[in-house]
Amino acid sequence: PPATLQSRMHPVSRPKGAPDPPRPIGVATSSLAPVGTTASDAIPSVPPSAAPPIMARVLAFVAVLVAGACGGLVGYAVTDLQCADGCTTLAGSLGVLGAVGAAVGVGIVATLTLRAMAEWRTNELQQAARDHHPIA
Repeated sequence: PPATLQSRMHPVSRPKGAPDPPRPIGVATSSLAPVGTTASDAIPSVPPSAAPPIMARVLAFVAVLVAGACGGLVGYAVTDLQCADGCTTLAGSLGVLGAVGAAVGVGIVATLTLRAMAEWRTNELQQAARDHHPIA
């Protein structure tokens, strides 16, 4: 019978004691690569994520929280200074409104920034794939 892809496969060798790469839960992966290829040439069974790094997402979340706090303080302070007879309800209401407005504004900017990071990363991965496997 003719040779099949499975008959030409061999396990990808790793240095002794090297840990297995992390794998997503519930995704079947194989450590087999075609004969004559190295581990770096093997096609990964799970494509790399194009999502922004976790640290960038955490920083974006913290930025939204800080902006909300600052917006609330500014809204409260400006209203409290404008009001002569201690209108704390109005100052508090406008403080909450300022907090929400600032948090929404920074949230929009953070979302656009994270999307741009994801697009940049995707473009880099696609260019690396094109460079590694040029079309003749």
